Amino acid sequence: MEFKTLRNIENSFRQIRLYAIVFAVLCTGIAGYAVWRSYSFAEQQRQKIYVLDNGKSLMLALAQDASINRPVEAREHVRRFHELFFTLAPDKNAIESNMKRAFNLADKSAFDYYKDLSEKGYYNRIISGNVQQRIEIDSVACNFEKYPYAVRAYAKQFIIRSSNVTKRNLVTSCFLVNSVRSDNNPQGFNIEKFSVVENKDIEVIER
Repeated sequence: MEFKTLRNIENSFRQIRLYAIVFAVLCTGIAGYAVWRSYSFAEQQRQKIYVLDNGKSLMLALAQDASINRPVEAREHVRRFHELFFTLAPDKNAIESNMKRAFNLADKSAFDYYKDLSEKGYYNRIISGNVQQRIEIDSVACNFEKYPYAVRAYAKQFIIRSSNVTKRNLVTSCFLVNSVRSDNNPQGFNIEKFSVVENKDIEVIER
């Protein structure tokens, strides 16, 4: 009888010890999870900036890694340069204004191409012939694996005359280097070694 009682006490002790171990493991797991969640929450808060608006209202601005947006900014930079450089009106001041803004986005290679066209009388023919020119960007391919970034732009060029519209296929290439952001260059890139790879007529549409 006493032996049986001792065995029951021993079994009860083992059960209590097992329960204590399980409880301790659960507490440790819960504590570890709480610490991990607290650390994750603290990291998320570090990615946020709180801005006071005249000391009255509180606005939350997310601080994003600038490198995430660089591919988008690069394509927009190239797109904007082409729109300025290849959109022409039969007005000397309008052409010069567009070119001046385009040159803020590129190096001397863009100016050299403009100068070459100017010496050939291209812009004078645009003005004297009352010709409009516009461009539609199809795509901009950027290689961000190697710096400076190689870029190729594919577009359609439309030369609009009173009698017809000439549609051209336009392919250009260049390199992008990082630059200082400014009002004239909001994306912070600069185009180098700009060249026209292809510029041939696709069709002529009578008006």
